[in-house]
Amino acid sequence: MAKLIFELNQSLDGYVDHLAITPTPGLFRHFVDRTRELTGMVYGRRMYEVMRYWDDDLPDWGPDEHAYAAAWRSRPKWVVSRSSSSVGPNATLVDDQVEAVIRDLKARLPGEIEVAGPELAASLADLVDEYRMYIHPTVIGGGKPFFAAARPPLRLVGHDLVCENVVRLTYVPA
Repeated sequence: MAKLIFELNQSLDGYVDHLAITPTPGLFRHFVDRTRELTGMVYGRRMYEVMRYWDDDLPDWGPDEHAYAAAWRSRPKWVVSRSSSSVGPNATLVDDQVEAVIRDLKARLPGEIEVAGPELAASLADLVDEYRMYIHPTVIGGGKPFFAAARPPLRLVGHDLVCENVVRLTYVPA
């Protein structure tokens, strides 16, 4: 049975912003390895559109970018959207009965499935098994919070220094 994991980079003041928080080379390599470990990813339409960047190789990429793109492309993706009519390679559109689809994925697949995006994670809160916050030593001052809605109490089950001043905190519903 798969676990549904919500994990994102986050500022000290609780915000997520992929433009304000850029991974160091060490953290980027961590995410390459992390992506290789995943069973698959669940995206909302907006996050999926951002991540489609990795569908095509760019000439200025280095080895780490190529490795991440290969890992990302190799993993199945489920895109939750009522406004999209199609998705790219290795992706499945989920436009109805989202919770039932995710429950089915969790029941029949092994490993870990990542859910990306605060709003989508909030809508699937009853199904999320773990929250992993990659805390960066920066303050953004506003924007999109890691938690898009109120959460029931959480219990800390792990913490580790991932690299270069980034701490990963792992929580489960209490």
